[in-house]
Amino acid sequence: MNDQEKLKWIVEYIFKDLNLTEVDILNKYPRRNLSEEIRITRFAPSPTGFIHIGGIYVAMLSERLAHQSNGIFYLRIEDTDKKREIEGTVDMIVKALNRFGINIDEGFISENEQIGNYGPYIQSQRKEIYDVFVRKLLLEGKAYICFATQEELENITNIQTQRKELIGYRKEWAIWRNKNLDEVIENLKNNKPFVIRFKSSGDFNKKIKFIDQIKGEVELPENELDVVVMKGDGLPTYHFAHVVDDYLMGTTDVVRGDEWLASVPIHLELFNALNFKIPRFFHLAPIEKIDEGSRRKLSKRKDPEASVEFYYKEGYPVRAIIEYLLNLVNSNYEEWKKENPNANLEDFKIDITKLKVSGALFDFDKLNFFSREFIAKLSADGVYNYALGWSKTYDEKLFNLLFKNKEYSNLIFNIEREGEGKKRKDIYKWSCVFNEICYFFDEEFDLNTIDTNLISPINIEEAKLIINEFLNTYNINDDLDTWFSKIKIIAKNFCYADSIKEYKLNPDNFKGNVGDIAKIFRVALTGRIQSPDLYQVMKVMGYDRIINRLNNFIKLLN
Repeated sequence: MNDQEKLKWIVEYIFKDLNLTEVDILNKYPRRNLSEEIRITRFAPSPTGFIHIGGIYVAMLSERLAHQSNGIFYLRIEDTDKKREIEGTVDMIVKALNRFGINIDEGFISENEQIGNYGPYIQSQRKEIYDVFVRKLLLEGKAYICFATQEELENITNIQTQRKELIGYRKEWAIWRNKNLDEVIENLKNNKPFVIRFKSSGDFNKKIKFIDQIKGEVELPENELDVVVMKGDGLPTYHFAHVVDDYLMGTTDVVRGDEWLASVPIHLELFNALNFKIPRFFHLAPIEKIDEGSRRKLSKRKDPEASVEFYYKEGYPVRAIIEYLLNLVNSNYEEWKKENPNANLEDFKIDITKLKVSGALFDFDKLNFFSREFIAKLSADGVYNYALGWSKTYDEKLFNLLFKNKEYSNLIFNIEREGEGKKRKDIYKWSCVFNEICYFFDEEFDLNTIDTNLISPINIEEAKLIINEFLNTYNINDDLDTWFSKIKIIAKNFCYADSIKEYKLNPDNFKGNVGDIAKIFRVALTGRIQSPDLYQVMKVMGYDRIINRLNNFIKLLN
């Protein structure tokens, strides 16, 4: 046999059960006949662990770019790394995208259901497709069989390290790149394990240039590594599989984290070797955090907030997280929201020119801001239902409290929620609800834990007199003005200014101001110096509870 015949024998031996041809594949996955403006994007996670908040960030941008152009967004599962795969992750991914309002047009819509004409949308079910294109590369002399053992590969790496050379299986280090085909055939007949490698024609000392849609023109060294395209288990590597899939599925724009930026030379070389049209690339800078004074990437291993599950457990409203991520994607989101306070989030258009080149810094204060604003606009019933739903899964104590006291709970949540005044913003996530409302419930309110020093500058004896005077005139049916006028009268009687303004004008004439008087009642009734509007708190608590707590507080002072 001549070399061409030997190569044909090798290819037929490896792919003896492969009946598909390249023509079959291209007929099955025809080009999408769409105008240039329409974008086809994808989210292509691996089912190897929890959903990273950065993944939602990438998926959100990818989906927005597609749907803003009336295009298609699809979910593909890249599961070629079977050793790291975790059962149930696909279901978790689909539910997370749905939860964050990321609408899937094609691909997985549940753990066991796919839609669309370009599937299967999971790589482990596309092996024959990859085999067709690996076979093509072999027959064209663009790939070769490699029997290098792990020991040989480690030895190559050690020598390269000692010589301070570029690390990798390449050029003269690629010991099977130009092996005699008779030796390849003999090893195949002896069932020796092998991989298939791409035969790179690149030169690391030369540069390639390409346009990244976020970073602009990028210059990188050419690839000269003979990367594995098919592993020993017969499955493709990520590098090869995603190139084939992105072409066949018609992907026009690849949005991914910029940890893949360094791999672009490999991917461009593979696209060109297969004669595939190259998509546009968006390499999105990672979400970062400040750690010990310096910025670093949000880490799966170190940072609980890297996981989407963290936000579920903390009880952040999904809408607030979406708003926060939109703000990370485009810094003009807040300005748009102020101009369009009642618009749907879907109406916000991503501006590609405003995508961040550097890493977006995760800011809990900003997330809490969006969350407070969202919750502040809810009705009392809305807050109740959200808190009840969250607590059913994450906080049994709060769930029982709310479930058994729906009417009372709604009255509590309605404080500072109606009317034209400022809305209360004490609640910014559902996990803080219990702490913000527990003092309303007698079974959760422990008088003996109150720090009596909180009533300072008023002394204990004076405080008892003030409370008694209040009890003599208190009427649960008093309107706000009548109630507050009684507080001001008590203030005057004990030489406290009846307004903060008056106290500031003549501080030497008074012991303090009316706020100090009100603070006594706030501490006695809630155990804290800050709460929602005191008048409304007392109206909700009711006459008996108020009288009981004030009398008990006097006993505590004694």
